[in-house]
Amino acid sequence: MPTTLPHSTTAAPALYMALELSADEWLLTFATGPGSAHRRVKVAARDAAAVLAAVARAKARFGLPAEAAVRSCYEAGRDGFWVHRWLTAQGLTNLVVDPASIEVNRRARRAKTDRLDGSGLVRQLCRWYGGERDVWKVVSVPPAEAEDLRQPVRERLELVEERTRLVNRMRKS
Repeated sequence: MPTTLPHSTTAAPALYMALELSADEWLLTFATGPGSAHRRVKVAARDAAAVLAAVARAKARFGLPAEAAVRSCYEAGRDGFWVHRWLTAQGLTNLVVDPASIEVNRRARRAKTDRLDGSGLVRQLCRWYGGERDVWKVVSVPPAEAEDLRQPVRERLELVEERTRLVNRMRKS
């Protein structure tokens, strides 16, 4: 039985946006509610102006006022939390989601594409804001200072992996 919070539903119009982040491009999937049509836009990775322009175009396309709330989400991963900090600085409400907690049908084989993942994320985002809190797990975003403290550890791990790769390569020769 899903856990619902009756006070979490609002009548104010909102734009829901799911981001699928990759190294070269980002796929933004927009919707206005759980059953609404989806709009997909590809932008260059880390292109802040293109993301904001796509949000403005999506609001116009869906007939939402310019001051309508934007609720977004993306899966925690390679880009870390800077995207979250930037989105919230722009006035968007953002959730960082644990990828392992996203529900999938494990019995059937399923296609895995950014397009399908984006549609699934935006549907679940609408459900989250509709009051279903067991849709996924939201990651706690650490302060920027705490994340910076982890950088030397990550760099060391990368260097150790590179050394191992090079030693193995030399031994094969």
